[in-house]
Amino acid sequence: MATERLENTSGYTSEDIQVLEGMEAVRKRPGMYIGSTDQRGVHQLIYEILDNSVDEFMAGYCTTVDVVIHEDGVVDVRDNGRGIPVDQHKKTGMSAVETVMTTLHAGGKFGSKAYQVSGGLHGVGASVVNALSSFLRVEVFRDGNMYTQEFSKGKATTTLESTKLIENVKETGTRVKFKYDTEIFVQGVEIEFNTLAQRFKEIAYLNKGLEVNFRSELHQDISPNNSVSFKFEGGIASFVEALTGNKMPLHKDPIYCEKKVEETIVEAAFQYNDSYNEFVTAFTNCVRNDDGGTHITGFRSALTRVMNDYGRKQKILRDNEPNLAGEDCREGLVGVLSIKVPEPQFEGQTKRKLGNPEVRHQVEGVVAESLSIYLEDNPIEAKRIIEKCVTSQRARDAARKARDLIIRKNAMDGGSLPGKLADCSDKNPENCELYLVEGDSAGGTAKMGRDRINQAILPLRGKILNVEKAREDKMLAHEEIRALTIAIGAGLGEDFDLEKLRYHRVIIMTDADVDGAHIRTLLLTFFFRNMYQLIAHGHLYIALPPLYGVSRGKKNNWAYTEEEKEELVKELSGKGKVNIQRYKGLGEMSAEQLWTTTMDPDKRTLLQVSESDAADADQTFSLLMGDVVEPRRNFIQTHALDVENLDV
Repeated sequence: MATERLENTSGYTSEDIQVLEGMEAVRKRPGMYIGSTDQRGVHQLIYEILDNSVDEFMAGYCTTVDVVIHEDGVVDVRDNGRGIPVDQHKKTGMSAVETVMTTLHAGGKFGSKAYQVSGGLHGVGASVVNALSSFLRVEVFRDGNMYTQEFSKGKATTTLESTKLIENVKETGTRVKFKYDTEIFVQGVEIEFNTLAQRFKEIAYLNKGLEVNFRSELHQDISPNNSVSFKFEGGIASFVEALTGNKMPLHKDPIYCEKKVEETIVEAAFQYNDSYNEFVTAFTNCVRNDDGGTHITGFRSALTRVMNDYGRKQKILRDNEPNLAGEDCREGLVGVLSIKVPEPQFEGQTKRKLGNPEVRHQVEGVVAESLSIYLEDNPIEAKRIIEKCVTSQRARDAARKARDLIIRKNAMDGGSLPGKLADCSDKNPENCELYLVEGDSAGGTAKMGRDRINQAILPLRGKILNVEKAREDKMLAHEEIRALTIAIGAGLGEDFDLEKLRYHRVIIMTDADVDGAHIRTLLLTFFFRNMYQLIAHGHLYIALPPLYGVSRGKKNNWAYTEEEKEELVKELSGKGKVNIQRYKGLGEMSAEQLWTTTMDPDKRTLLQVSESDAADADQTFSLLMGDVVEPRRNFIQTHALDVENLDV
């Protein structure tokens, strides 16, 4: 249908063009700089200041960073680096301290003189933190003096002041204290101790020899204490050993390499174990790249090429057998790849994927050389690794046949979806959501209670396979997993394609009992191992059905926790007889009740599944869902003591 083009432009003038300068732009659009204004955004402010200290370490001038969160919420970061320069900047006319703190894209990271490599927000980190803080104080220690200056909301509130240090004290470094601005961030947002501790631990692993000390006065209740210290002389090799955890390694020590190629420093550590899962995480200048990039491509190419060359040379791979595929060479592999490059090129603002084309060949060359030497020098371990790859190849051949069978079956059925899927009528994935429901009874109730336009229902019979203990061929032979994979439509593993996702919200909806919790855990294991991007991009959710219905007369109230139930009972008890119903199964609810409590977008509560630390999540799934019993028993015995009112 044609539309008429309006010619009148008199109402649109230069006065309608708003120009936001400097810190004003940051405060107006904080999400552009730190991602969000929730807890993650507050954490990002802390990371940005820490990254500046890490840059000093990578430049060779810092050994220790102390992070303290004071009781009033003020964040305090102190390092023993060189200290920010305090002399007057020629271009701005301000001191270098004030320039760095109040000017976007000002710092020592652009000319490649002060810092060969750096992380953070490319010279905007300190100024962005300043812009989004109600209070910020900088203390610089250098040249026998302490220089101080204070700021608020991106602007200086004092001039740079100098105080002579005690004679003969040669202290150097920078201390930044700031309080995030509550006008900018979500009301009630809190700093999370464990999330920060995990990141600081990661930083210490990636920078061997750097000591990171963290203490929080906001978390006095944390047992055994509210402070941690991290320092790893083994660097990423120690990281790999920690990630391997309770898995049985095929060789004693991680394979490790570090080499400078042109201006890029390539560092990698990896170790094979007896599990069926691959976990390799990559970093560029200490920034994690969850979606990989050219460095991961080079790493994988090196593994595949060297494994095949060695397997052929040693006759472990026979002449009439096909080459090992890349995925065969990575089964049971745990690895950390860390590169430091002067000018990183990331795809997108989130830095999830590295794009530097030259890095692929640099990484491939370094890893291939190191792996070849290791295999030649350790023939017993080498044979063990190659034989695991061959076993994986045979299992994956069976898995491919299972996949082909699914594809042929779909083709014969006209590409039909699983018969038990009650699909929605809207075909725009952004509007659609898929509920994974436990059992036919709850599935029937959900089908009757749903909004048929954009809510699809897939009932799952019983408990799906624990994929932590199964190879892909066995997994694809499982009927419920096949139905789930076809319904979501985006594939599995490396073939997973977000563009083909049929629903932008995949919602796990299980009963509020022990079996329901187990089924939910099995599904989370499946998604983490086979559809990780579903989690990484925020498409996976958990529905929270109520535990109790508390009623008096005809009015029913819903309680989602024991505390809510007790409050409702106390509130209603003086007004007549109170009826309490414990809902252990979704099938016990009527369609109307299920819609009202759990499926109505205006009233329901959904938990978005996310992970702040993929390495920690990998260890947790291996511990709780893997084959080794003793560590799991110890975990349960330890944490069961923390559980009150366990409902079985």
